[in-house]
Amino acid sequence: MLQDWNLLNDGDQLALSQAALAQAADTIAHQAETLAEEMECGALDDRGGPEALRLLAAVVRALNPLAMPAAGMA
Repeated sequence: MLQDWNLLNDGDQLALSQAALAQAADTIAHQAETLAEEMECGALDDRGGPEALRLLAAVVRALNPLAMPAAGMA
């Protein structure tokens, strides 16, 4: 795998790295929103977390220039 990576030019390495970072940020934001929904439904103990998790999701998306807007946030 590392050998294949080293064969890529700098631009391709940068593009792949940015895509991986964007995917990771989206995954974190989605998981935070899912946990918030689970807390609101009573499936997980709510210790003041849903709003904090939504804030985390918003911050992750805001700091990721490639991120898609949150669902329902037109």
